[in-house]
Amino acid sequence: MLGMALVALDSTIVATAVPQIVGDLGGFSVFSWLFSGYLLAVTVTLPVYGKLSDTFGRKPVLLFGIALFLVGSLLCALAWNMAALIAFRIVQGLGGGALQGTVQTLAADLYPLKDRPKIQARMSSVWATSAVAGPALGGLLASYAHWRWIFLINLPLAALALWMVARHLTEPVRSPGRRGPIDWAGALGVFACGGLLLFALVQGGVAWPWLSAPSLGLLGASAVLAAVVVRVERRAEEPILPGWVWRRRTIAAVNLAMGALGLLMVAPMVFMPTYAQSVLGLGPVGAGLVMSVMTLSWPVSAALSQHVYRRIGFRNTAAVGIGLAAVILYSFTLLPYPARPWQPALIMLLLGGALGLFQLPLVIGVQSTVGWSERGTTTASVLFCRQVGQSVGAALLAAVANATIAARLVDAPVPGLPGNLDDVAKALDRPWLLPRAAADHLREAVAAAVEHIFLGATAAAVAALLVLLLVAPRRFPVLPEQREE
Repeated sequence: MLGMALVALDSTIVATAVPQIVGDLGGFSVFSWLFSGYLLAVTVTLPVYGKLSDTFGRKPVLLFGIALFLVGSLLCALAWNMAALIAFRIVQGLGGGALQGTVQTLAADLYPLKDRPKIQARMSSVWATSAVAGPALGGLLASYAHWRWIFLINLPLAALALWMVARHLTEPVRSPGRRGPIDWAGALGVFACGGLLLFALVQGGVAWPWLSAPSLGLLGASAVLAAVVVRVERRAEEPILPGWVWRRRTIAAVNLAMGALGLLMVAPMVFMPTYAQSVLGLGPVGAGLVMSVMTLSWPVSAALSQHVYRRIGFRNTAAVGIGLAAVILYSFTLLPYPARPWQPALIMLLLGGALGLFQLPLVIGVQSTVGWSERGTTTASVLFCRQVGQSVGAALLAAVANATIAARLVDAPVPGLPGNLDDVAKALDRPWLLPRAAADHLREAVAAAVEHIFLGATAAAVAALLVLLLVAPRRFPVLPEQREE
């Protein structure tokens, strides 16, 4: 849990210190890569670490990840300009990829099936606590100490986690079996292909238009590399991304469903704070509270999900959860304009409960269908698909939002509105500088854009439901040694 806290806290604590970081180091035009670079490194290394943990064990991979995260945090605190800080954030991400997948795998290794919901719920509580405490802690450190402390605070936590894992983690004895050569060619191919694809998705529509030469070139290059990776992995003796991950119905269905989860999560996590501030007129703290109530109901629902899936099975429990999530997401589009703050907060609270019922049974269920030697790869593939879904969702839903706002600006019946999308953010930060009618029209445009975003998220939830019903087996093929006594 302490190792997981490093990754969870780091994903939220940096955001509130961005103004101070930019003011000290400069680089406003590229600061978004503080997050994108970290995300890229975590995502593309998940399959690699998953395979390595199946080959060499979880403990050495976890120790390496914590140590690398510690080094990356120290380098970030010593960064002398924005380029260096972005590079060192990527180093952090390389360690974070080892932590995120390996900790989830260990939960299945160390605890029997009947105890895993309790353990996974505790791990979910780490993310929930970080979602609430991270922004506040980052703001306090940036305001009253220095932004470098948001990275220095990782050092004692990482050192303590490193010592505890080294001293107290004892993995169950496993038969060594035959250990083939490490598929370094496949690892490099996955890293390069995933990096190019995510880079294209992150930068497309932001740094350059979607149909421009850079976007088309990057997407084309990632497609070519994907074909190369498939060819390399088919010939590898011990592939990083084995074909059985997609040939087995249960794993393939969970991968697709978790990809849809990553896509729909963009709506509440990325666009809800904008809606709360720009449309409802809340401050940053109030907007954060509207979003964070989802993280309060999620671990509670996850902990209680065992009572449901023991009766109706993993697939049916997840189907109920994502079905409820689709209804809840769609209900956002029915809110009046302007809504009262408690209304979207209630939606977020209910959404967290539905998604807790959806995600945890799938993770526990799919881990229970494989043995120790395949569990790291399986868990990493699930997390990888969710991360890719989140990146794809951010690109697609941002394009939907931009198109909606741009159409409202073109057809605006009032004068004084921003002339292009680049000026919308500035206008939203200082709406009092606009004529009253223009400010109201801009708020309505943002509200319409977020409604369309939630419609897209609803479609992703429906797609996940169809995958579970049409692809996933009715009963997950849980291995005999994984069954409860």
